[in-house]
Parts: sequence; structure tokens; C-alpha cells
Amino acid sequence: MTVRVVIADDQSLVRSGLALILGTQPDLEVVGEAGNGDEAIDLVGRLRPDVVLMDIRMPGTDGLAATRTLTGDPRTARTRVVMLTTYDLDEYLFEALQAGAAGFLLKGVSPEELVQGIRVVASGESLLAPSATRRLIAAFVDRGPDAPPDVEDSRRVGSLTPRELEVLTLMARGRSNAEVADELLVGENTVKTHVSHVLDKLGARDRVQAVIMAYRAGVTDPRSRP
Repeated sequence: MTVRVVIADDQSLVRSGLALILGTQPDLEVVGEAGNGDEAIDLVGRLRPDVVLMDIRMPGTDGLAATRTLTGDPRTARTRVVMLTTYDLDEYLFEALQAGAAGFLLKGVSPEELVQGIRVVASGESLLAPSATRRLIAAFVDRGPDAPPDVEDSRRVGSLTPRELEVLTLMARGRSNAEVADELLVGENTVKTHVSHVLDKLGARDRVQAVIMAYRAGVTDPRSRP
């Protein structure tokens, strides 16, 4: 099955380089290129690609604003957004995830990592390594210990079974499905089923949003060791 990709970056050379890399893969197809956020929104609305590689810093409507628009519109919410940036800064990571991005990549990644990242996101998973999860945790720590839990997120988390809550807590600590399976002494397929139920009950797009909701609901201490 071919993964259809739109590339959004204000530098034509970067777009060409990314298109060249992706064009070598038989299961990836670049269906459009955009030079700013407005063009990206228009292209995704017309082409409905599977994945958008979205630069964060662009003139006019930037990548964060464009991502919020795409993920907030039911017509384009199924398109998965991977944020691309040269800047390895915590605030960009946090803002991108809050905007609804399914992944976050630095432009310095290898071609192999880029291709694999697109495949991971297209399959419905989130591209958030444990190291990135630790940054997300740090961002919540910065909110201060007295930040009140979000009422709606708490209500949704309260609908989880005890086992689903265990799985969500481990997800919030950056554990992969395999690591969750090891800690709970169950099969990985069982964990995948639990994760699916967690996402459905929370109304979360993916694991990234579920992790954000877990911390907003206060189900685990963001200052604890990941």
C-alpha cells in the first residue's frame, strides 16, 4: 500500500531533497509540495495525503498553526503530521504535540530514519521516542506542582479499566508496546489491544495525545523517573 506524502517547507532545496529521498522508496509517493502553511492546508484539503512533512518555521502561517488547522478539521484530521525542524528546542516539541502532530523529526536525521518515521506514522503509531517523552514530561514539570488536573481529561481517564490505566501510565513514561508487555507480563498483541481501547475511550488521535491527556488528568507524576 502506497503512503501518499505532502512536503511543506519554505526552502525549495529542502523540498527537492526530501522528495528525492522519498522517491527512491516503492511504498512512498510525494503527491504535492507547499512553501508555507497556507499552501499546505490547501494541498491537504484537496489531496488528502496520508502524511504531511511540516516545517515549523515558515513565513505567514507557520507549521504549528497549519497543523492546528489540519488536525482540528474533520475533513483533514486523518492526515498525519510529522513536524520537521532544524531546532531541537523543547518548546517546539511541546507546541507541536499540543497542536496535534503525530511525530517530530530533526532535519539532521538520516534518510533511513526519515523513511522509517513516515512509515511508522502512516501505520497509526506516533513518532515519539522515550527521550522526547522525557522532554514532554519536563514541560509538564515546568507547569508547577500545583497545576490543577483538567476536568474533562480526568473524566475520560476515569472511564478506563484498572489494566488500561496501567497501560496508559506506562505509555506516559515513554514505554514502547514491547516494554509494556514485559513489565505487565503479557503478550505484545494484548498490549496493542489495550492501547487501542485506551485511545478509543480517551478520544485520542494517537499515543502522543493520550500521553498529554494522562498528564493533564494527573494520573501520574511528571516528576517521577520515566
